[in-house]
Amino acid sequence: MPTTRFAVLFAAPLLIASQPASASSQDDWARASDIGVGGLLLWSIGVPLAEGDSKGALQAGAADVAGFAAAQALKEAFPETRPDRSGNDSFPSGHTATAFAAATSILERRGPGEGVPALALAGVVGLARVEADKHYWYDVVAGAAIGAGAGLLLTHPKADGKGRMAVLVPWGDAHSIGVNVAARF
Repeated sequence: MPTTRFAVLFAAPLLIASQPASASSQDDWARASDIGVGGLLLWSIGVPLAEGDSKGALQAGAADVAGFAAAQALKEAFPETRPDRSGNDSFPSGHTATAFAAATSILERRGPGEGVPALALAGVVGLARVEADKHYWYDVVAGAAIGAGAGLLLTHPKADGKGRMAVLVPWGDAHSIGVNVAARF
């Protein structure tokens, strides 16, 4: 299994590295963001599946879908013209939301050894969306927050009885909203 894990782990960076050395055009940046998101999705779901961690793959898949779906719902609720004028669905960045949902799932489930590089790759996806002229910086920041929130809410560390565990429970009524937090360290 270690060979499969590392092959999947390094697939996205290798795909990005195989692109031309300077991503000078907007199309190159857009392609880089597509490859980055695809690599993170493969990493967050594929590595756990390859290692027999179906619970981890399901949690990552749920976080990835939730991050993307929340971003799409906000695009409908708050239409904004893209910087390149190609549509009115700029806010928030769906690519970035999906990338950060996957990266945060990797961090939560697999730890900082894989999570930190995954978050760095998600940051590159956000940068690429701005450089591709598809989003404003605040679209990317909002997408990152949405995706990270989905990853934190829906992905949990492996239950080995030794690690940390946190549960966030959102609530609301007609007059207020909030989040209850329970944590074990």
